[in-house]
Amino acid sequence: MDAITDWLKELLISGILSNLSGLFDSVNEKVGEISTQVGLTPQAWNGGIFNMVRNLSTTVILPIAGIILTLVMTLELIQMLTERNNLNDVDTWMFFKWIFKSACAVLIVSNTWNIVMAVFDVSQSVVHSASGVISGTTSIDMTTILPDLQTTLETMDLGPLLGLWVQSFFVGITMWALTICIFVITFGRMIEIYLVTSVAPIPMAAMMGREWGGMGQSYLRSLFALGFQGFMIMVCVAIYAVLIRSIATSTDISKAIWTCMGYTVLLCFTLFKTGSLAKSVFAAH
Repeated sequence: MDAITDWLKELLISGILSNLSGLFDSVNEKVGEISTQVGLTPQAWNGGIFNMVRNLSTTVILPIAGIILTLVMTLELIQMLTERNNLNDVDTWMFFKWIFKSACAVLIVSNTWNIVMAVFDVSQSVVHSASGVISGTTSIDMTTILPDLQTTLETMDLGPLLGLWVQSFFVGITMWALTICIFVITFGRMIEIYLVTSVAPIPMAAMMGREWGGMGQSYLRSLFALGFQGFMIMVCVAIYAVLIRSIATSTDISKAIWTCMGYTVLLCFTLFKTGSLAKSVFAAH
């Protein structure tokens, strides 16, 4: 009977150590995965989608933006003339001013794609800088923890070991929820970026208009919000990894397991909040 009990204890201890090791290895993997995903530019993430969106933007949306630009600048000229006492106080410099604004508007629209990509290049540079710091400070080395943990487990009875194994297995499943959450956030963010950039020439065409200029400014703010959402995702995962590392050395194994599950649920919630938080920071609607 004792031999069977010892065999079951060895089996459960091996299973618990395997579950916990896999759990914290998965944390390291997810940190690295997010660092890679959110650190990619739209072109690097999927070249096929990027080229398709760029072709749609230049062949379908750009001509529409040209029409809108013509209407906006024509309206701008009419307003400028009527404001001068119904053409009684018209000066030559006004026309030069309008020509300059029109030239700037044409330059902005014709280089819309480069401007949009420059915004994401800036944000991805910030994300890359952050990923180097975060990846270096959140790695969990289980090789130094497992020997002490195994010693603690060997002093426990069969019943508590069985409970710990069930708990560690259940919490391991919650990591799948984290995986799905990460997939939805990272892939959904990139698809949103492609959708927003596909119509970029239209709001940029209204940039130089007094009445419609807010459209272009709001669009630029939304681009920065999407770009820096990646940085906020990195910060969320970094905080999570640091919290997980702090409980990896806990002597109360059961508490550590359930605390890990709580942190995982909290991470999923905060990841979904990064989009609205980034928009509020940049006052994007």
